[in-house]
Amino acid sequence: MGKIDFHVAHTLTLAEAKKRIERLTAHWAKHGIQSSWAGDVATLSGKVMGIHLDATLRVTDKTVGGEASDPGLLLRGQAKKYLTHKFETWLDPKRSLEDLEKA
Repeated sequence: MGKIDFHVAHTLTLAEAKKRIERLTAHWAKHGIQSSWAGDVATLSGKVMGIHLDATLRVTDKTVGGEASDPGLLLRGQAKKYLTHKFETWLDPKRSLEDLEKA
């Protein structure tokens, strides 16, 4: 199975960006996606809509990105769009972490 790459730029500090992405991955755990962190790198695995997901993401001082298992031609665009939207939303400095967790 192939991989899809994704990268989203941000203007937060590295510590704030990592905190937000850690909370996002904790939210995903409620939906069956488990994560483990080693420094600024997370490994994710689980099933989404019946499709197995394996992903690695890295938080840097300018971007969050990585690679995820490719769900195939029919879902590739949707998967990339979903990941990009989630990261852009959770890394938006105009949104508080508390508001993001409530949504």
